[in-house]
Amino acid sequence: MTTFIALLHRDLRVVRRELISFLLRVVINPLLFTFIFGFVMPRMGIIQRGYTDMLLPGILGLSMTLSSMQAVSLPLVIDFGWSKEIEDRLLAPISIVGVGVEKIVLGVIQAIVAGIVVLPLAWLMMRVQFNLTAIDILHFVIIALLSSWLFAAFGMVVGTVVSPQQISLVFTVLLAPMIFFGCAYYPWATLHVIPWFQYAVLINPLVYANEGFRVALTPQMPHMPPWMVYTALIGFSIFFTWAGLRKFESRALD
Repeated sequence: MTTFIALLHRDLRVVRRELISFLLRVVINPLLFTFIFGFVMPRMGIIQRGYTDMLLPGILGLSMTLSSMQAVSLPLVIDFGWSKEIEDRLLAPISIVGVGVEKIVLGVIQAIVAGIVVLPLAWLMMRVQFNLTAIDILHFVIIALLSSWLFAAFGMVVGTVVSPQQISLVFTVLLAPMIFFGCAYYPWATLHVIPWFQYAVLINPLVYANEGFRVALTPQMPHMPPWMVYTALIGFSIFFTWAGLRKFESRALD
């Protein structure tokens, strides 16, 4: 455990040195989208003001999940690249799986930091009215942790499968469909008007993160049943953790 904490402390110090670039990467895109669709367009009358209530959970979900994914996948691609920097970590008195788990925990922490930064800034622009109960707050904490864990584990799968030369292409091909079909900008429940599409997007793990934040932050709006959200988040998290750690160990032993 001491070695695990030491590795985590080292990686957190690296993140702290690059805090400005980290915050810019996390904040710029969500806040630009929030400003246009949550502040400018409602005041122009182009979209209804109630749209911001549906949009805020999606913006938060995107910020946290993509932050945790990138926090794990991008460094791993570099570590397993030609420089083989991962070998320095593998020399520590800890199992290979332990090193992989530390990477996932680091991704979760970075996602939580992203949420802490983005949520109040987005709320200031959108002015969504929160009437949260203790149960809603509990939902929010659990959803935030599960979503961060899921996409940190998913980032490990991506980071251990993709070569450095392909990472930009993979992010372009993978992230765009995931974001647009991830129910960030519209609630899953309202897709009943297109039944085939409503069921097709269920293969996208981002759907459950965004819908989970709707369950917690805007329970008065249409959203996916909580049991579906929790079942999918836990199931995807376990699967990607198993697959990611297995591939991480395989790459480390190459």
